[in-house]
Amino acid sequence: MNFLAYPLSELPFVILTMLVAFTVHEFAHAWTALKFGDTTAYEQGRVTLNPMAHLDLFGMLFLLVAGFGWAKPVPVRRSRFKNPRLMNILVTAAGPVSNLLLAFAGLLVVYALVALGVLDRPSDGALATITTFLNYWVHINIVLFLFNLIPLPPLDGYRIVEEFAPLRWRVRMAQNEQWGIFIFLLLVFIPPLSAATIGPLFSLSYPIAEGMHGLVSSLFGSHPESPVLPSLFGWKF
Repeated sequence: MNFLAYPLSELPFVILTMLVAFTVHEFAHAWTALKFGDTTAYEQGRVTLNPMAHLDLFGMLFLLVAGFGWAKPVPVRRSRFKNPRLMNILVTAAGPVSNLLLAFAGLLVVYALVALGVLDRPSDGALATITTFLNYWVHINIVLFLFNLIPLPPLDGYRIVEEFAPLRWRVRMAQNEQWGIFIFLLLVFIPPLSAATIGPLFSLSYPIAEGMHGLVSSLFGSHPESPVLPSLFGWKF
């Protein structure tokens, strides 16, 4: 019995995509913080594209089982920013935005290969492998973008909401942060709650992919018809 969220035969694609997605996500946080004057992440070796500096084993396992996960949070000292609220929002948003850009880059690769006629032979085993990998690349990065917008600690969405909250609310939020993980687990593992909260959020994956599809097609103009494109936008969304 397979308890994983993905087929065993396709785990190499998932793991490779996760390694890149998590690494770039946390690097984006650390690099942006450094550019705004906070050297905390830099001093801890987090301004790097080395996956070993960012990966959280439990977060990786959770993604394999539940379909989404996390890496080690990047330490940020907002007091070192010239404009703490604005710059902390930008540093926080840099992570999810990096995943969105990775998904977009994946679509650019798809269209480039289609335009070159490389993906016009779906019966070819090597081409099927490339297609499967690109499907996972786009899908996982969009899901990670949406997942990190959930306003529960320690996710990025919570840190952004926190910056917009009045001071008295922020104090109360800080006092109750420890309950965030329990609320999150309830939302994930209780089907009615998941269907009412995380389900609708993740359903945005399809319109986001369609929007990217429209943008990339406008950049490429006319392109050869390929069976790869319909499968890309219908798969797992």
